[in-house]
Amino acid sequence: MNLIQNEIVKALLQLSEKSLITEAILAKKIRENIKLSGKNKAGLILNDLEEAIFYIEEENDLHYALHLNSANDILIKASDSASGLDSDARKRRLASEKSMQLLTNGDVKKQTTAAKNQNPKKHEKRTDKKRMNVNKLYEDWD
Repeated sequence: MNLIQNEIVKALLQLSEKSLITEAILAKKIRENIKLSGKNKAGLILNDLEEAIFYIEEENDLHYALHLNSANDILIKASDSASGLDSDARKRRLASEKSMQLLTNGDVKKQTTAAKNQNPKKHEKRTDKKRMNVNKLYEDWD
């Protein structure tokens, strides 16, 4: 499991009391968890989401099924057994992912390394004022 899949698992476990979770709500929860300020409209990669729900079924005995609405948004529903998308829905979703903005493993890695390397530096105030003398430019013009 890579970093984004681990974040999907954490977010799904946090939202486990809901019977229907949309892709947008799950992505928002992931952005909150990793403190990512950008990519507000970003979705999730289907393969990462499927890996996460099958992992949750093995480890935590929670079962989610994936469904696709008419706008190619993923809906995650609590069910009796974990299941991915059928072949037609999968093909539609993968085709639409090419033009979507998605949360990737790189986003999570960048955010976690930025949080680790964060050194709060004091802002040094400028003590002397630097001004440009405009008249100096024209003194040798004569």
